[in-house]
Amino acid sequence: MRSLINRTAHAGMDAIMCAMMNTAQWRLRHHAVTRDRLEEYLLECQVHDYRSYYATPEEDRTLPSPDWRRDGHRLSWNSPLPGIHPENNTVSAHLFETTTPNVSPGAPTIILLHALMSASDYGYRRIAARFNKQGWNVLFPHLPYHYSRIPRGYANGALSITSDLIRNAEALRQSVIELRQLIAWCRQRGSKRIALLATSYGAWVASIALALEKTDFSVLLQPVADVKHATFGSPASRMMASYLKRNGVHPEALDRHAHLSSPDRLTPLTPPARITIIGGKYDRLSPSESLKSLCASWGGARYLEVDQGHFGYDAMNCALQEAEQYMQNRQCD
Repeated sequence: MRSLINRTAHAGMDAIMCAMMNTAQWRLRHHAVTRDRLEEYLLECQVHDYRSYYATPEEDRTLPSPDWRRDGHRLSWNSPLPGIHPENNTVSAHLFETTTPNVSPGAPTIILLHALMSASDYGYRRIAARFNKQGWNVLFPHLPYHYSRIPRGYANGALSITSDLIRNAEALRQSVIELRQLIAWCRQRGSKRIALLATSYGAWVASIALALEKTDFSVLLQPVADVKHATFGSPASRMMASYLKRNGVHPEALDRHAHLSSPDRLTPLTPPARITIIGGKYDRLSPSESLKSLCASWGGARYLEVDQGHFGYDAMNCALQEAEQYMQNRQCD
């Protein structure tokens, strides 16, 4: 009986959130990519492997170098992939520095990556305070089209995942490159231990970045492991899928971008023993089967499952405990 009640409650919570996402996609239905335009983009992507696609300005001189700016607790710089929305062209990250004596700025640093359409940073501030007490600096970057980067006239995060698959791919690309830049900034400050704690969309970003950046540890909560399912089979993408199919875009098209956007096609530089993936027992957006498969493809990353759907607090509570265990046990060089 208790299991049935839990399943029903979590299904209801997921249904509400999915309805909000589908409504956002409906409002942007006129953005749906055409088959011809997608074909052009996929042809452009064929010349890339993941290293060139997610190259930083230090690796690709055609990209603008970051102009780092510090204003109190706010770190900002110009995005390496500027677009038509000026608000999204400036990257912003909140820096929560530990007050532990003789530690900051070279303290170990954990980067928190938020979920799609994350409405508030209140919970992340509480997490930052928790980690600060343990001698860790915390960085909370705003992912494309979220928080300080919301273009005028659009909802928070609404432009990140729509039926414009090209913009989706470029937002993911932008997110990964910017995360790599932030990791480099931490290293330049003297942080020798750099970790990631990422949720949902942010965990998808982190899962790609792990193929290019070695972390001390990474905890990923319900990442997008099956891009085709997330686009065409998830209850959160029904509107998007219908508009794509109407334009002649079908799931098979995503196979041509999988070498760049599917985490199971990439191999993390972080040892699998230092990666934990957390799934939800009732999650239909990031099904546990896809997360278990991702752990296997990554050589045996740790998989934990909590009693919730895609949305809930149990996964984060589990993630915080995992992160603290890693913090207490240093990675061997």
